[in-house]
Amino acid sequence: MKMNMMKTSAAALAFVATVMVSGTSFAAGDTPRAPAQNWSFNKLFGSFEPAAAQRGFQVYKEVCSGCHSMSLLSYRHLSQLGFSEDEVKAIAASVEVTAGPNDEGEMFERPGIPADRFKAPFANVQAAAAANNGKAPPDLSLMTKARVGGADYVYGLLVGYEEAPSGVEVPEGGNYNKYFPGHVIAMGPPLSDESVEYTDGTKPTLSQHAKDVTTFMAWAAEPEMEARKRMGVKVLLFLLVLTGMLYAVKRKVWENLH
Repeated sequence: MKMNMMKTSAAALAFVATVMVSGTSFAAGDTPRAPAQNWSFNKLFGSFEPAAAQRGFQVYKEVCSGCHSMSLLSYRHLSQLGFSEDEVKAIAASVEVTAGPNDEGEMFERPGIPADRFKAPFANVQAAAAANNGKAPPDLSLMTKARVGGADYVYGLLVGYEEAPSGVEVPEGGNYNKYFPGHVIAMGPPLSDESVEYTDGTKPTLSQHAKDVTTFMAWAAEPEMEARKRMGVKVLLFLLVLTGMLYAVKRKVWENLH
C-alpha cells in the first residue's frame, strides 16, 4: 500500500511539473491526439522487447538524463532488461554518487553500485529549476502513467516538434509541438536523427529513438507488468480447470436424480 501511494504521488508530481514546464493551458481543445503505435507491451499477453528497452535506456542515459531524473529506479533493475550482472555493475560505476558519512562524519563521493538509485542530474529541485529558467524538468519514472495517452503521448511529444503554423505566435523560449496541449512547450526538441549511435547497429532515426526511449519509460513505470500478466494466465488456467472439476462433481452428485 505504501509503495502504491508513493507511485501515485510521484505520478501526480510528474504531471504537475510537466504542466509547469509548458506554461500553457491544458484546456486547449484543438490539440490532436498522438497517433497510436503498435506497442508490444500493450497487447493482452504482450511483453517489453528487451532490445528496444536497452536501446531506450541508452537514449535516456546519453540524452534525457542530463535534465530528467528517474528517481524510482535503481541500477540493479536493469538486469530485468537483459543486461548482465557485469554490465549493470559497469553502468552503475560510470557515475559518482554521494555517500556517507564516513568515520569522520563527512560525506564523500564514490563510484555507483547496482543498489544505488539512478543518479539525478541536479542536487535538488531548486538547482534543477535554477538551471532551466525557473522550471524543474519532471521526473520520468512514471511519465507514461501520468499522461493521458500513455506511451502514445510520450512518443508523439518526442516526434511532434515542427515549425509553428502561419499566424501562430510562439513566445520567446518556447517551442511549437503539435501534440502538446496548448502547443507551446519550454523543452526544446530533445531528439533528432542520429542523436544516439546505437551499439547494436540499429539505424538511429528520430522515430526509432522516440520508440525506444518510450519503451524504456513504459517499462520503468511498470516493471512488474510481465510478471503480472504471467500470473494472470496462470489464474485463468486454474479457473478453467476448477470450473471443469466443479462441473464434473455437480454431474456426479446429481446423476441419481436425472
